[in-house]
Formats: sequence, structure tokens, C-alpha cells
Amino acid sequence: MLCCSAIHAAPVYNVTRFQTALAGITKLEASMLAAIGLLGGLLWAFLSIADAVSEGDTKTWDTRILLLLRDPSNSALPWGPQWVQEMARDLTALGSVTVLTLLTAAVIGYLVLVRKRHAALGVFIAITSGQILSTLLKAGFDRARPDIVPHGTVVYTASFPSGHSMMAAITYLTLGALLARVHGPRRTKVYLLTVALVLTGLVGISRVYLGVHWPTDVLAGWAVGATWALLCAMVVRVLQKYGQVEPPSRAVEDPPWTI
Repeated sequence: MLCCSAIHAAPVYNVTRFQTALAGITKLEASMLAAIGLLGGLLWAFLSIADAVSEGDTKTWDTRILLLLRDPSNSALPWGPQWVQEMARDLTALGSVTVLTLLTAAVIGYLVLVRKRHAALGVFIAITSGQILSTLLKAGFDRARPDIVPHGTVVYTASFPSGHSMMAAITYLTLGALLARVHGPRRTKVYLLTVALVLTGLVGISRVYLGVHWPTDVLAGWAVGATWALLCAMVVRVLQKYGQVEPPSRAVEDPPWTI
């Protein structure tokens, strides 16, 4: 009787293991398909904006939005008191090369200290290649800066896409996504990605407020930056699956009832 029980129990155990493994694969594939769909949507948004800008179809809309952020009685002045203008310059600095370079170096140093060296290399490659992409896109489109209002800060390069907006999206979203993939708790993931989105949004809005970018420059920068960040996150996830990048830190996982 005992022998017969063992014979019948073995298939049940194997079926349970197979079902568990299948559920894990299905979950991974579903999340990857969703990410691919979002990636395609972001890329389509950027290409649509770029096409409209090249055809000159956005000029009226760009001008209207830009002037909404100016003093109604004097379009040479941004809306609001001087402290708002100063705050906008502070926010726009969060997308500057200097600040983003220092932040990236700090994150890479942290990842090296906690022995996540492959993740650190991933951050370096993602941000560096993103900067190269930004430079190439600006050179390719070569759009002129807004000339209907004075610039609230010094600018050196072409207008489309917004370099500050694009690099803020690439840097903050990439760092948020990569750090979320190497830190287990779900509430930590939500916090990191929320902060990344807020910072990215504030940088872009400040560029239009200061009169150094058309609104479509910023929208395009957000779209292509988010595309790059999502692509990098997908690559990291695949590499984690095959053991090429350090997995999430199991020691700090949240209990299943927390968010």
C-alpha cells in the first residue's frame, strides 16, 4: 500500500512543480510583452512629434503654450514673481550635464560598494549611450530655439529634442528602473520610479517656462528618454534572468501583505 501511494504521489508532485514553473514563465512573458507594447507606444509618440515638427504643424500650438507661461502684460517676462523664476532655474539645473553626471557617479559608486558591479556597469552604459543619442538627435534635427521670448538661461545647442528633458528622463528613469530591479521591496520600486517621474516632469516644464524650448521639444525629449530608460530596464531584466546582472536583494524583501 505504501509503495502504491508513493507511485501515485510522484506524478502529483511533478505536476505541481511544472505548474509553478509555467506560472513564473507566463508572468515574465506577460510583463515583457507589456513593456514591449509601452516601448512601441513611446517610440511612436516621438516619431509622430518629430514628423509634425519637421512639417511645421506644431508652430501655432507651441507658440500658444509658450506664451501662456509669460506675463500677459509683457511677454518678455515669465509668469509669476522673481522667486518662481529662480525656482525654475534651480529645477532646470536638475537636468544639466553637471548634476546628472555627479548623480550617476554617486549611484555607480554605491552599486560598486554593495558589490553589484554588473548593475553599475549597466548604469554607466545606459547613461553614456543616452547622452550620445541626445547629441546625435539634436544635430540631426537642428531646430532653432524659441525666438519670440527672451531666454531665461544660457543655451548652446539646438532645440529638438530638449536635451535637459531627454537626459533627465534617461538618467532618472534609468536609475530608478535599474535600482528598482536590484532592490526587492515593491514599495521601494514604487518610490524610486515615482521620484524619477516627478523630477523628469519638473525639469521639462522648467525648460518651457524659461523660454529656452518649445513644448514639443520637451514632449519629444520625454518620449525618447522614457523609451531609452525602458529599453535599458528590459535589458537588465533579461540579463538578471540569465545571471549576468545581480538579482534583487532578497534580504530586504517586504512581506507579501505590503505594497
